[in-house]
Amino acid sequence: MQPIHVHVIGLAAGICTTISFAPQIIKILKTRHARDISLLMFVVLSTGIFLWLVYGILLGALPVILANGMSLILCVLIIVLRLKFKGGAS
Repeated sequence: MQPIHVHVIGLAAGICTTISFAPQIIKILKTRHARDISLLMFVVLSTGIFLWLVYGILLGALPVILANGMSLILCVLIIVLRLKFKGGAS
């Protein structure tokens, strides 16, 4: 079993990387513009995050599961918003 500080570091890292998507989501929702968002980049990133989530599940690593589960949701939300607002403000 890992010492508690190892899990705290993992959770802190997961929180930081997960909330990093929030400003982009907020900007898209405010401007109703997502034309400049790279769809391919977010599809590839979502695939990688999904694989990290599976990896975390297989290891039973809660910080990896939580961070990547939330990150995947936010990444997919950005993809959905990109598809919805691809043409800019309406």
